[in-house]
Amino acid sequence: MKTRQILRRLFKVFLQGLIILAPIAITIFAVTSLFSWIDGILPNLMHTLFPNWVKLDEYGSPKRIPGLGFIVVVVIVMLVGYVSSSFIVSRLVELFDKILEKTPGIKIIYSTVKDFFEAFAGNKRKFDRAVLVSIEAPDIWKIGFITQDELKQFGLRDYVSVYVPQSYAFAGNLYFVEKDRVRVLTDISSADAMKFAISGGVTEIEEEK
Repeated sequence: MKTRQILRRLFKVFLQGLIILAPIAITIFAVTSLFSWIDGILPNLMHTLFPNWVKLDEYGSPKRIPGLGFIVVVVIVMLVGYVSSSFIVSRLVELFDKILEKTPGIKIIYSTVKDFFEAFAGNKRKFDRAVLVSIEAPDIWKIGFITQDELKQFGLRDYVSVYVPQSYAFAGNLYFVEKDRVRVLTDISSADAMKFAISGGVTEIEEEK
């Protein structure tokens, strides 16, 4: 019996570590792969367009310029963000967005990733209203963020959806709670509330002047 408990405990710890490390590892792998891929095709492209700028190595291949892929990706992302505010480009983005959201299979991945990023940044960000929410007991409060004000589609009236982040983890829980069990935080910013929750209450919050 003791051995089973130890194995279950070890497996639980392993899963917790996997949950924390997997998103980080996947993100790092995706970013480094993107930069490596761009670093791989840029020298040939640069040598074709500007043969005097990129020299050939001893094997006759264009020499790689370290960090050029990173710079190009950053510039492209900033350029897309800048031109997306124009009328024509914004309409094209909306059209492309609708196509992806209606494509079977792709729409699940695309809409989930899009909503996730928009929750943290942009005009549609969701984690901008920090609250204290009482879930387990009336005298126990957790830091959370209101993501939806109305839940009539779930058959719930006078309820709100609250996302509660977990400490020291890239995860959280979603709760449907009554509005009278939620207190909006007005003395601290949403960013400070998020840092305080994720740090397990270790981060000190400075008073706003």
